[in-house]
Amino acid sequence: MENTISGIHHITAIAGDAKRNFDFYTRVLGLRFIKKTVNFDDPHTYHFYFGDYEGTPGTILTFFPWGSAIRPGKRGAGMATEIGYAVPAGSLEFWQQRFETYNVIYNKPAEKFGQRYLTFLDPDGLKFEMIEVPGDNRKPYVTAEVGEAVATRGFYNTTLTLNNAGPTAHILTEVFGYRLLSKEVNRYRYITDAADTANVIDIVEIPSENRGIGAGGTIHHIAFRVKDDVTQMKFYEKISKMGLHITPQIDRNYFHSLYFREPGGVLFEIATDNPGFTVDEPLEELGKNLKLPAQYESQRTAIEKHLVVLD
Repeated sequence: MENTISGIHHITAIAGDAKRNFDFYTRVLGLRFIKKTVNFDDPHTYHFYFGDYEGTPGTILTFFPWGSAIRPGKRGAGMATEIGYAVPAGSLEFWQQRFETYNVIYNKPAEKFGQRYLTFLDPDGLKFEMIEVPGDNRKPYVTAEVGEAVATRGFYNTTLTLNNAGPTAHILTEVFGYRLLSKEVNRYRYITDAADTANVIDIVEIPSENRGIGAGGTIHHIAFRVKDDVTQMKFYEKISKMGLHITPQIDRNYFHSLYFREPGGVLFEIATDNPGFTVDEPLEELGKNLKLPAQYESQRTAIEKHLVVLD
């Protein structure tokens, strides 16, 4: 659809040990490692991208693994606090058994909004849910241990924890085109009809909740998807007119980005589909080579010596 937000583009979080992060997402969760690059502002720190085979928007989870020096963060108000993956109906038992095998912290399956889900934590304490979503026909990435019948299809939703839901809900509905789908106690579920998947945002309103601390095991920002640069700049105009500070367009090599903090304090990004992850390496080679932003290419030898070996 034209001039719309088409759900979640990617989610970026903060991790500690790079090798541990790489192993968990590729081996335990069975995601494809689609890009090995470095932080634009800190070239001695990796920036990892995981997703489906093609790195399709709506499946892309990225990390800044800042190593053992990073302190543990704390989930709280003013941040995104949960990431929901869509999985096929009947697959939670597979994941529960797998988490037992790999000593992953998890809770037994429960239900909300009529959907079964399984909560778990990654090695840094980042909180996830596997949510059974019948009819999600996205083609999954599969491995020898995680087959098509149980593999994640990509994002279903993310959850924002806020002291006051109203101002953020206004951004979702009046600017991004979401609508309130349902409410359970203090959890509000919003959905956009501009996409069929990765199109749900939950807001949990807790007036007394302390502010979160962004560090290891927390979500850094949520990126919303737009078709192209022209669409993106329409949103730049809308947000600027509201009096919110929004950055100029930033070239992130694989997409173009705008950033702003919504009124509740969560860092939002608006990211384009273009140019995509094959701009600097072929599809079959994604994630196999260290790709550096152009400004750091002359420092490749020094950067490679500093980075942790992954395999």
